[in-house]
Amino acid sequence: MTMTTRRSFLRTAALSSAAVPFLPSLYNTTLAAAQTAPLAKVRLAFIGVGLRGRSHVSQALYRDDVEITAICDISADSIAKTNSMIEKAGRKAPVAYSKGDEAFQEMLKRDDIDGVVIATPWEWHVPMAVATMKAGKYAGVEVSATVTLKESWDLVDTYEKTKSHCMILENVCYRRDVMAILNMVRQGMFGEMTYAHCGYEHDLRNIKFNDGKGHGVGAEFGKNAYSEASWRTQHSVDRNGDLYPTHGLGPVAHWLNINRGNQFVRLTSMATKSRGLHKYVVDKGGENHPNAKVNFKLGDVVTTMVECANGENIMIIHDTNSPRPYSLGFRAQGTQGIWMDDNKMIYLEDAKGNPLSPKPHTWEPFATYQDKYDHPLWKQHAQTAQNAGHGGIDFFVLRGFIESIKNQVAPPIDVYDAAAWSAISPLSEESIAKGSKPIDIPDFTRGKWKTNKPIFGLNDIY
Repeated sequence: MTMTTRRSFLRTAALSSAAVPFLPSLYNTTLAAAQTAPLAKVRLAFIGVGLRGRSHVSQALYRDDVEITAICDISADSIAKTNSMIEKAGRKAPVAYSKGDEAFQEMLKRDDIDGVVIATPWEWHVPMAVATMKAGKYAGVEVSATVTLKESWDLVDTYEKTKSHCMILENVCYRRDVMAILNMVRQGMFGEMTYAHCGYEHDLRNIKFNDGKGHGVGAEFGKNAYSEASWRTQHSVDRNGDLYPTHGLGPVAHWLNINRGNQFVRLTSMATKSRGLHKYVVDKGGENHPNAKVNFKLGDVVTTMVECANGENIMIIHDTNSPRPYSLGFRAQGTQGIWMDDNKMIYLEDAKGNPLSPKPHTWEPFATYQDKYDHPLWKQHAQTAQNAGHGGIDFFVLRGFIESIKNQVAPPIDVYDAAAWSAISPLSEESIAKGSKPIDIPDFTRGKWKTNKPIFGLNDIY
């Protein structure tokens, strides 16, 4: 057999192995649990029905087995727009709660709510999730779940006292390519994992500022601004760290079995100087605009390195103040190969170090591997998901929450994930403030990570 023929044979053999299911015992166990006495109807409530909240509402309206019983928002406009959506879908209008910041507390007293979707400003995530769990209902909380380290512990402690589940609604965990990579990692295609790269590299300047009247271009934020600019930008004034780690870190945590046989150990972070937001204000509002005098604390690029208990390293990049195309910068690397998101390329060797790619030391397109290693969730539900937000991933993340409630089981992304992934944010702030000093990452599982088994993406349901 010639070298070229041998490489082709090895590559074909490797690709054909994708038909073999990964973690079959866990597939069967989880599937059996999921089929135990499902609820006929899942009754959902929503706290926060702005743009993001209404996106979740729209997904819930596609399901005949979901009833929306209550909504809560301090904005009359958001309530009206949500009711209009629900009425157009031919559904009964839910009871609306809008009298003040604590209106959700009254809503949670209802006995016709099984789960609550929380899509509010970050500082409200934990108070609302904790109240939801204390009310005996499933909490589905948007990202990032927590702002402070104490809040991560509050989520965990509340769950352990109430046994009411909390799921972080991290939609990127369901991205089609990263789920194919998860499939490949579990089948050993990358050998032993050693390194992962991820982040949130997204020009958010037109999200952090607007004209105060809508989403028009402008230099306003805070009380004079609209939508996210009314609250999100203040975090860039007050904080210097990775403010939004979970989009990148969630998928990587699944690849590396974080909280389930592996654990974050410590991190170190550093930040560049802060220039991008000030420049944007001057460019859009002029040098004399009041916001041109604001001192934005957030560095333009924040870099965090995380060490894991099993010896892997994770690099996380936060870059939201710079002109740049969107990227989460994923990279999966092990002893037998590497995949990179930005160029959608892959290079693999077999277990003996022989190249599986057509040429040694040469990238090949990931498309063929994507097709062969497509995750069962996507194979089963791709057509249904195609019209959902963010390329279909919004369908999957809300489905995971709803199916967990329906089957009365733990969600596939749980409270320990919410706590650990979100904690990277305050811990990165601490590291930067202390001159990039290494900071220990708490074990939110209190040792259970050593025996916990993977729970995410084990079948075509969750």
